[in-house]
Amino acid sequence: MDEIIRIDNISRVFENLGQEKPRHPLVEVLDFSKIEHKNFGNVKVTLGFYWVMLKNLCPGALRYGRNYYDFQDGTLSFIAPNQVVCLEDTDSTKDVYGWVLLFHPDLIRGTSLSSKMKNYNYFSYDSHEALHLSDIEKKKLSDIIEEIQRELETNIDKHSRTLLVSSIELLLNYCNRYYDRQFITRTEKNKDIIADFEKLLTDYFLSEELEEKGFPSVKDIAEQLHLSPNYLSDLLKKETGKNGTEHIQNHVIELAKDKLLSSTVSVSEVAYDLGFEYPQYFSKMFKKKTGMTPAEYRNLN
Repeated sequence: MDEIIRIDNISRVFENLGQEKPRHPLVEVLDFSKIEHKNFGNVKVTLGFYWVMLKNLCPGALRYGRNYYDFQDGTLSFIAPNQVVCLEDTDSTKDVYGWVLLFHPDLIRGTSLSSKMKNYNYFSYDSHEALHLSDIEKKKLSDIIEEIQRELETNIDKHSRTLLVSSIELLLNYCNRYYDRQFITRTEKNKDIIADFEKLLTDYFLSEELEEKGFPSVKDIAEQLHLSPNYLSDLLKKETGKNGTEHIQNHVIELAKDKLLSSTVSVSEVAYDLGFEYPQYFSKMFKKKTGMTPAEYRNLN
């Protein structure tokens, strides 16, 4: 399972599934109820395009990172280009239904959606951070998919790309809304995650890891919480108004203030003690957060 199969275009997906060629070379919708399951073995795949998939528990398991998608009815998954996905065959005989929207970066290149893709962080969430839809939400997204289907059945003209991209952007914006809803409905669980995040951060600056590894990153903390960095940052932003990086920086600034006022060591020494490789970076961050340099803060107080 070491070899990674690269699939650059949507047409190749259709060939592997024994389907007719896609109606549009850069965007297509697959209906899982019309696809005959094939045993591909256990393979790793990386795609050259985006996919948004609504699918029930079905023959074949999808693993992204270290976790499996548990394809419950109403679970939406997102994969971005160049991410590695593991397809693993199972003995499940349950009926398959759902859809997958596939769209190539070339479709949106040069459009406003291309610059907005960085706002859809859920394309880099882990599998256990998938979006769980209500029946109403599932119906809304399926309606948009049907609209894309109707447009694909129309002869391609100069308006096709604009209309297709507009529908895809609408779908992704609704997914943003539904993720916001999911964060809200999981507030109690999120509070526990925030408490664990703060504890891990505090423990890190008291441990020997600080000297060994240096300044912590959101990725470092997220791994210990078994979350993706983007999901953790989005969760913190929704609950506290500050993302993961801001939380870490604010924590460091408070520690720095204590060190500056409770000792006579140099500013550079304070920076090294807090895991900074370059004191200039510490001074720049401190001034950005407080409006004054570390030396000015010390003298003023």
